[in-house]
Amino acid sequence: EVQLVESGGGLVQAGGSLRLSCAASGFTFDDTPIGWFRQAPGRDREGVACIVFSDGSTHYTDSVKGRFTISSDNAKNTVYLQMNSLEPEDTAVYYCAAGRNCVPAFWGQGTHVTVSS
Repeated sequence: EVQLVESGGGLVQAGGSLRLSCAASGFTFDDTPIGWFRQAPGRDREGVACIVFSDGSTHYTDSVKGRFTISSDNAKNTVYLQMNSLEPEDTAVYYCAAGRNCVPAFWGQGTHVTVSS
């Protein structure tokens, strides 16, 4: 059974940092790209970042480039999203998802991030 479990969300002031974790199980971890997505209230879910293990590449949406970093600890089957210089616009439920070509096939349950101004 594929499982993706996010943690690390919370409340932070603008300019602060958070690190999200996504613990994965039930599939071959380093064969499948894993990404972070978010959904803000009243908005569509959007892709934030993705890591492709086969070539080591990482991809980011423009709004988080230079502020967010996706990384992994393959020994722990865990993907991280380090979020720095957080802005109120980053407030959302953050989900990790696994799937080929960074297209989600499996989703986690989400973790809430709230950035206060």
